[in-house]
Amino acid sequence: MPELPEVERATGVVRDVAVGKRIERVETVEDEIVFSGITHQEFATEIANRTVTGVGRHGKCFFLELDGHGRMPVLHFGMTGMLQVKGQLATYYKETPKSANTDWPPRFHKFILHLVDDATGEVAQLAFMDARRLGRVRLRRSPRTEPPISELGFDPILSMPLLEEFTPLVLKRSCPIKALLLDQSFSAGVGNWVADEILYNARIHPEQKCNTLSEEQLSALHHHTSDVCRIAVSVNADDSKFPEHWLFKHRWGKGKKEKHTLKLPSGEPATIKWITVGGRTSAYVSELQRAPKQSVRGEKKKRASRKTQKIEVVGDTESDLTALSDSEPDTVKNVRKRKASAKTSETPTSRKRRSRPSSSLTNPAASVT
Repeated sequence: MPELPEVERATGVVRDVAVGKRIERVETVEDEIVFSGITHQEFATEIANRTVTGVGRHGKCFFLELDGHGRMPVLHFGMTGMLQVKGQLATYYKETPKSANTDWPPRFHKFILHLVDDATGEVAQLAFMDARRLGRVRLRRSPRTEPPISELGFDPILSMPLLEEFTPLVLKRSCPIKALLLDQSFSAGVGNWVADEILYNARIHPEQKCNTLSEEQLSALHHHTSDVCRIAVSVNADDSKFPEHWLFKHRWGKGKKEKHTLKLPSGEPATIKWITVGGRTSAYVSELQRAPKQSVRGEKKKRASRKTQKIEVVGDTESDLTALSDSEPDTVKNVRKRKASAKTSETPTSRKRRSRPSSSLTNPAASVT
């Protein structure tokens, strides 16, 4: 999934190609999933014949600022979203595949902006593509103050809090630190590889509980949350220019025969391991990122209790992130209270009546009409 550095690179593409140009017309493809809260025709009609005056970003969301009245596009790439300028290759996440081409219109495009500079006559076309349809295209009057951007946490590049503000935000949580970093309401723009890189450089195990971090660990976490994003953005998300000592350069060999070349500070080969934290595969170096023994024991007890404890799930789905609240959800508490109350209020007669088989099951001749 494109993360903060890749989305920042995309805003640069829009800035270079679109700012100062008028949207002469918009080609769209019907997609009720990607176009969120609007139809593709509404999107095209509302932004046509308006000039792009700027581009902004917060976390993994970016938006186009347009002149005149009306709403403005707010975009999210999801897992496979990307931009492509006519005549150029698309801006792929991680690496450009050999099959990439400049065919036009590109496959899986959701909209194409036809742009013109009224002063010079220069024209350009910019396409938004999304093969897996997990991206989102929205319209908002005030992108920075409306959802989804208004619901996001701090941006490590644009609004990194001071250490004294950052520390209590972390310590009040009891979830694994990797899960917290992935939560966009905490740190907007931090995704899987960025979170792993932050924790590797800070020498923190991804499963360590937030409220067990030491002052030294919190200081390192604060520094590298900002620093990893800053370095990646400074090279325009070009991973070939990332530092050689970064975990990113060596983490992609899971399940493959070739061996990585990451070294420990001592010069010995590092051991990269993978675990699932916060619903995502997490890479870490076992020699440098050690889980506190206390946390390991606590996790074993919790896993054992889960095997014997039955919890009713309320709602359609569960989040793939560890719960951030230290307390049990009220809905689950209420379910348990109702069950406990029902058990204590049962009489021996009612239990006997409830256990007696019904006639429709015992009598083969019984029928339902």
